Amino acid sequence: MSQGWKALASGWLLALTALICLTTTAQAQNLTIEITRGSDQATPIAVVPFEFSGQGGLPQDVAQIVSDDLEHSGQFSPLSRSSLVSLPSSSQDVFYDDWKRVDARYLVVGKIEPQGDQYRIQYELMDVLGGKRMLGETLTSSGGNLRASAHYISDQIFEAITGIRGAFSTRITYVSASGAGENARYALYVADADGYNAQQILSSDDPILSPAWSPDGQKIAYVSFESGNSAIYVQNASTGERVRLTSFPGINGAPAWSPDGRKLAMSLSKDGQPEIYVMNLATRQVTRLTNNSAIETEPDWTPDGRSLIFTSDRSGAPQLYRMSANGGQAERVTFTGNYNSDGRFSPDGKTLFMVTRDDSGYHVAKQDMDTNRVTVLTDSQWDESPSVAPNGTMIIFATQQGAQGVLGAVSSDGRASFRLPSTQGDVREPAWSPFLN
Repeated sequence: MSQGWKALASGWLLALTALICLTTTAQAQNLTIEITRGSDQATPIAVVPFEFSGQGGLPQDVAQIVSDDLEHSGQFSPLSRSSLVSLPSSSQDVFYDDWKRVDARYLVVGKIEPQGDQYRIQYELMDVLGGKRMLGETLTSSGGNLRASAHYISDQIFEAITGIRGAFSTRITYVSASGAGENARYALYVADADGYNAQQILSSDDPILSPAWSPDGQKIAYVSFESGNSAIYVQNASTGERVRLTSFPGINGAPAWSPDGRKLAMSLSKDGQPEIYVMNLATRQVTRLTNNSAIETEPDWTPDGRSLIFTSDRSGAPQLYRMSANGGQAERVTFTGNYNSDGRFSPDGKTLFMVTRDDSGYHVAKQDMDTNRVTVLTDSQWDESPSVAPNGTMIIFATQQGAQGVLGAVSSDGRASFRLPSTQGDVREPAWSPFLN
């Protein structure tokens, strides 16, 4: 990570290209979640296979997707199907005492029936200890949208139990790299939050870096080297339509959308050292916010849009600083350790997630903004590019699994984690979308 920081000023392209290249072949494919640590405080829940009244089988196992979603959140521990005491399909068929005996705290049941080329899905959530029905809904889905419907159901269950909006229906974007030297290929992907339905939206012979979602979840800003120098582009994730926003001499990097979607913060070196600038997207006018001999990069906005956080080595090593979105004096906000970078705020602005370094490597950590207490969340050796789920419960980041670059995720309390490895290619630079509606 420290080498990557120095490379920002000289040899930026070479260092980052070497970081993410592997001699493999990249193809569009799903990322499969591998749980690496489960929470010992996860709530037991039983998700019964949904009864299907049609012929043959369903294109997707809706109940299994719901169960997987809840498990991946780190807050629930679904019972295995072999542990289910019965297979009810409605609340009327539930005997609560039976589920208490297997320590299920909550119970999900449902049924699916075909209606022409659609499916009618009914699901219910029960509080086992309270002996009552908490939630019930009927929805219609096409066969191709059954996975999306399952994520929707997971969102409703998660919010009903925790009081926090579920983020299972959101998306992620990431960069895949393959090959080496003249055979290197890069691609930008968009996938569901669980890694499924991966779609390639850009392919290039040159590096793609720093993707960032617009607040409406429709566009992605990123850095591309396709013109021979770094440039910032904005692309519509659905249509592929894109525009080039900057191509100044030197570094054009680290785009970050303002919460209202009207501005883009970035790091530019067009006037010498990398500094923080803000572009008005309506006028394309850029305003310089910092003026320092240090490297200033990786800006991000506070949730209220009034301030920016950014990484600077003005103290002699990378640390995080905060300043008004209109410019002015910057205030240092990280003091624990000699390396803190890539700051990202929680949606409520109370927690700052970042990459920190200690004797064992580079890790995702969080800092309480009231107490300044820092808690390390991961135990891997090379973590970077953290991105926070829109509900603040999970952080996705890039890490290493052996020699391969993979995506990792950790709960905001650090109790649960999983990885999303790719069997073909190196994956890096993840970004979690906002809520999509």
